[in-house]
Amino acid sequence: MSSTRISLRVHAPRASVYRALLDARAVATWRVPTGMSSHVHAFEPREGGSIRISLTYDAQTGTGKTTAHTDTYHGRFVKLVPGEQVVEVVEFETDNPALSGEMTISFTLTDADGGTEILAVHEGVPSGVPPADNELGWRLSLAKLAALVEAGESPSEL
Repeated sequence: MSSTRISLRVHAPRASVYRALLDARAVATWRVPTGMSSHVHAFEPREGGSIRISLTYDAQTGTGKTTAHTDTYHGRFVKLVPGEQVVEVVEFETDNPALSGEMTISFTLTDADGGTEILAVHEGVPSGVPPADNELGWRLSLAKLAALVEAGESPSEL
């Protein structure tokens, strides 16, 4: 098991970033690495609410964790502190023991000069996921989040 820890400063208020973390349409836009598409099956942003998302490789050369070209994960929201923190527990839908197990994903938001500092932590990443790949995927996704909130788009406008 490994973990990924990324800090990113965005030029947008915490309230905007927090909304983008909890809006299913926004999540479908940003929480997908470049080279993949996203489908949000379930997304109930409340403590105990369910999450289920599929990420599919655009190129047929990508190898999925759930099917040949798709990674599907499900879980729940465990902690929501408005404007400050989102914590989820998720796991891949897979038969591969090297990709199994619950992972904790947390986003902590703090005020930073001219915007918001996002600390994204992904803990309990299964041994079958190369740490460098996990970090790259999160960096690509967080760059999309930054672009979304810095453009001032509200989730309802997506």
